[in-house]
Amino acid sequence: MSKGTYSVTTPIYYVNAAPHLGTAYTTIAADVVSRYQRMNGYDVAFVTGMDEHGQKVADTAAAHGMTPQEWCDSMEPAFRDAWEMLDITYTDFVRTTEPRQAASVQKLWQDLYDKGYLYKDSYDGWYCVHEETYYAESDLERDEEGVFVCPDCKRPVQRAGGEENWFFRLSDFQQPLLELYERRPEFIRPETRRNEVVSFVAGGLKDLSISRSTFDWGVPLPFDEGHVAYVWADALIAYMTGIGYADEARGDEFECRWPFEYHFVGKDITRFHCVIWPAMLMAAGLPVAHTVFGHGFLLTKGEKMSKSKGNALRPAELVDIFGVDAYRYYFMSDVQFGADGSISIERMVQVYNADLANTWGNLVSRVANMTKKYFDARVPAPPASATDNPLRPLAEKLYAAYDEALALADFTAAAQAVQGLAHRANEYMEESAPWALAKDPARADELAAVIYNALEAIRIIALFMQPFAPNTSTAVWHRLGLGDISAVDDIEAAAAWGQLPAGNAVEVGDPLFPRLDADKIGAAEGEK
Repeated sequence: MSKGTYSVTTPIYYVNAAPHLGTAYTTIAADVVSRYQRMNGYDVAFVTGMDEHGQKVADTAAAHGMTPQEWCDSMEPAFRDAWEMLDITYTDFVRTTEPRQAASVQKLWQDLYDKGYLYKDSYDGWYCVHEETYYAESDLERDEEGVFVCPDCKRPVQRAGGEENWFFRLSDFQQPLLELYERRPEFIRPETRRNEVVSFVAGGLKDLSISRSTFDWGVPLPFDEGHVAYVWADALIAYMTGIGYADEARGDEFECRWPFEYHFVGKDITRFHCVIWPAMLMAAGLPVAHTVFGHGFLLTKGEKMSKSKGNALRPAELVDIFGVDAYRYYFMSDVQFGADGSISIERMVQVYNADLANTWGNLVSRVANMTKKYFDARVPAPPASATDNPLRPLAEKLYAAYDEALALADFTAAAQAVQGLAHRANEYMEESAPWALAKDPARADELAAVIYNALEAIRIIALFMQPFAPNTSTAVWHRLGLGDISAVDDIEAAAAWGQLPAGNAVEVGDPLFPRLDADKIGAAEGEK
């Protein structure tokens, strides 16, 4: 089945530090959507990568006694290994130092140069190396000592004057951008990000420097060898590279896959993706993405995670405690995507025990054990006569609710919809009391119906848990004697009630999610 193409991206991540929880948060969100839309019948492209150019990268490399390329090469395993650990199913990993990225950058900017959107001038103002951003003095803040600092990262800025740069006529796109935001309110989500961007653009846009001539760590501009593309004039184009732009070997892939359905980004880089990026695309005559979703920050003890504050936990630290599936599930289900979210190990344990151990894992274990005890570990045949089954109506509504939620990147709502069926299935087992039915031979059909209904609910729950917890769903389908769940490409049809074959062998297996003790975890962490 194919409903067409569906394209998703994470940011192209800076290589100054290894992935942390915030980086992983964005990437898992893109992966959940990608996994689901594959199961929903789409041919999905999922692009991620590494942003390797710019002064900040060159400075970091020098601080480590390396060339910029050596530093970038040393960071690639950190990203690839992290995404492998978290079961991220990207289709292309773009490094901005690759020749194919240079070809994309040079093609796009040559096009904009030919169309008259670029001009040469000298820049006089302020520059933040950390944010790779130029600021007018009116945009800056002062620290306690009266020093000008970046309004975003609060670090001191550098005076940048006299350097000859190429400028993009961003100011020409103020009105077209405002019209875009009005015509397509879904372009920027959530609404708080949209309001911020609209206010910023309505206040007036200045032309944007897109080149540097004082250092050479970047892609050379094709029309001026003395200039390299400014980092944002390079990294944004990696999205296009990831689906075949400027690559004849990939045929018409770019035309088929463009534009992207979703750019998932942190709220701190929303402005680049919602102002600079669409203006570049408009200038090139290309359609803009359907949605840029600027999610909130993850907070620990009320503070944004950052390497400088020493609270940027590594994903591996939590995966060691909770496992990959529980890690993925917690961040997608408990932290409302779009808002800032406070996280803690204590809360992770609560969600793990409530949703995964007590609800989902318990349901699978108890029903499998009853199937073994009462039906010799085989799926019973459901009786031909109709019986009261409160699970089927819930299961039949699940696809619509889940599909709507993930179309809006509302991961919490999607997870809650699945949990609703799992909770009801556990209640159904208590209400039906199969252990009592088993004592009365005259009620054998009722017992078969209860066990079949519970097993069928488990099969359907596993389908919708797969984007969140792929390993567990694979294991559950295996225990039900079913095929490869990742091969499902029409989840709506696969979730139709009554497809679990009678007679399939049912394995009991180990508990999917053994209960965790927060006190023991806290004590163990304190000893490290």
